[in-house]
Amino acid sequence: MAGAVEVKLAELGLTLPGVVPPLASYQPAVQSGVYVYTSGQLPMVDGKLAVTGKVGAEVTADEAKELAKTCALNALAAVKSVAGDLDRIARVVKVVGFVASASDFTGQPGVVNGASELLGAVLGDKGVHARSAVGVAVLPLDAPVEIEVQVELVEA
Repeated sequence: MAGAVEVKLAELGLTLPGVVPPLASYQPAVQSGVYVYTSGQLPMVDGKLAVTGKVGAEVTADEAKELAKTCALNALAAVKSVAGDLDRIARVVKVVGFVASASDFTGQPGVVNGASELLGAVLGDKGVHARSAVGVAVLPLDAPVEIEVQVELVEA
């Protein structure tokens, strides 16, 4: 039976994906005490990137914002893989967004808003978080965006 968070995802027309397998030697998420830390999540759908390239060149800011939402969904899947239930999320503590940027692109915060807005829509006040949005030269697999999330859980 789906919990309240997954019901909310469904109401928004979204489905929680499977956990994206690691691309190297790491875990998609780890739990330490009441905190879950995700590894950086790429906008993978069905095992591949739909779009590659730099934001502000091959990828528009609006496209990248949508990709950031996909990254956030993948992060929620990673959280569930260790927490067991997304309803255990007490709050999202921090989101870090990396945006592969053309040299003159300065809209990283707007891109990472895709992830922040998704978390807010799904989790309400529990989705309000601290955040960093960083422009970088290149990301794994030439992904335009990568998002990592830290959440606090309600003790089981």
